[in-house]
Amino acid sequence: MSDQLTRWASLAQVGVRMSRPRSSLTRSEPLAQQIARNIENDIQAGRLRHGERLPSSRELAQEWEVSVFTINEAMDLLGKKGLVVSKARSARTVNAPDQEVRREASTSTPQVIMIGGYAGSGKTELGRVLARETGWPMLDKDSLTRFVVEAALEMMGLSRNDRESEEYLTRIRPGEYSSLLEAMTENVQVGNSAIVTAPFIREFSDEAWLNRQFAACRNLGATLTVVWVYCDEETMHTYVKHRDAPRDSSKLANWEGYMKGVNLNFRPPVPHVVIDNSVSGGLLVDQARSLVAKVVEGE
Repeated sequence: MSDQLTRWASLAQVGVRMSRPRSSLTRSEPLAQQIARNIENDIQAGRLRHGERLPSSRELAQEWEVSVFTINEAMDLLGKKGLVVSKARSARTVNAPDQEVRREASTSTPQVIMIGGYAGSGKTELGRVLARETGWPMLDKDSLTRFVVEAALEMMGLSRNDRESEEYLTRIRPGEYSSLLEAMTENVQVGNSAIVTAPFIREFSDEAWLNRQFAACRNLGATLTVVWVYCDEETMHTYVKHRDAPRDSSKLANWEGYMKGVNLNFRPPVPHVVIDNSVSGGLLVDQARSLVAKVVEGE
């Protein structure tokens, strides 16, 4: 146990913060910074590829539901970082040549990084960045189960986008998480590390559940790192609105009501790492690299 505590203390020293109560941001972050951060995260996560042509400012303004001026500000911020290249009478393109470089993080024993967070917090983007930095498989709940879940909901006479009803919560959701954990277990059993992403809201609230996962990983010769992705309300709303996922329609229709059920100060009741994906936080890729370095060094 002392070795584990030492490991968590080491993780806390690299800008990847351990749990501490904090209040939500009260100041407004400029929209241009929010948009630039989301686009940068998409580049680092490989959603936007090196050399890819970006839509015009007018098209991006419609996509993000902001002014052309705001988009141009965001593009200027990305241009200064060298992530977007603009040429006269030519479309903007993504500039990320290091995407072609394959990275591998070698460990003597399997590592499991389990990532949770509210909708729009950036947990999937973090998982993708970590997968790029390590070469470890990424197991995302939605990617693994969404199409089967949507088919099951339709067979039950429910909306494919239902994630709120009692039928979904009691009859389908448990199977989603069981499938996710089974995929994680199979990877660890053959010696693979794994990056596991899902909201984990209920699960990360349950200390007994978390301790079972620590024990299960330990019994398989693996080490589990629990990660919570924090994001302020404004940035979450910007991202959820932009991704335009049908399952988010109920949230956006009553965002104020949805946020009443969101506790921005929530942290898992066990040792864990906090990644701050707010505009005021450090770059997601930098926090991801710090996390990988300490996980590898501290195994």
